[in-house]
Amino acid sequence: VFQKWVNREISNFDYLIQLNTMAGRTYNDLAQYPVFPWILRDYTSEELDLNNPAVFRDLSKPIGVVNEKNAKTVKEKYISFFRYENFEDPLGMIDKFHYGTHYSNAAGVMHYLIRVEPFTTLHIQLQSGRFDCADRQFHSIPATWQALMDNPNDVKELTPEFFYFPEFLENQNGFNLGQLQMSKEVVNDVILPKWAHSPEDFIYKHRKALESEYVSAHLHEWIDLIFGYKQRGPAAVEALNVFY
Repeated sequence: VFQKWVNREISNFDYLIQLNTMAGRTYNDLAQYPVFPWILRDYTSEELDLNNPAVFRDLSKPIGVVNEKNAKTVKEKYISFFRYENFEDPLGMIDKFHYGTHYSNAAGVMHYLIRVEPFTTLHIQLQSGRFDCADRQFHSIPATWQALMDNPNDVKELTPEFFYFPEFLENQNGFNLGQLQMSKEVVNDVILPKWAHSPEDFIYKHRKALESEYVSAHLHEWIDLIFGYKQRGPAAVEALNVFY
């Protein structure tokens, strides 16, 4: 599979799906759901220029430190995390970490896919029988990216659906997801980047970005973080890539 990918006989999308499968990730287990990278950083331009390297996320860094400003906080947390987090570990059994949450977990999958079943029902069960408050819902792709850049504790990567399944961006079932507190805006369909004219257009351009020259040249750097040698040990510490 690797050789086929290097020879460009299979797409970046197919290679990532196969890597997830080989790593034991599956659509049948929310705790081990397939994980895909954020690949863009431009969610505000009117047009998306895939020939401009500046529109892409730095794939060599974990999402928590793609914004350089967060790196200092993350490093400090690792060095003195028992003090920093008021962390109780009387037996000294817990290894140090940069992030107390994970880039892929069941709650994160439900967060992104809340508008489609069975994820809607699973989310409601997780929230004791009702939807979580509107301000915590996935309601806007640009706002979600901005929150990631502002908050080193939010380290969610994407699910594969962001590259092929436009329906998850629409509230086709008419669920009442509430109103945002500040703006009183009703949470309905997901707000798209300005360069996407519809959910289908977003998926088309996002998939095109995944298969672009830039991503093809750098995707291995992200794979090293998630599936490769930077997952643990000294390489993970150096890459600011150690998870609780």
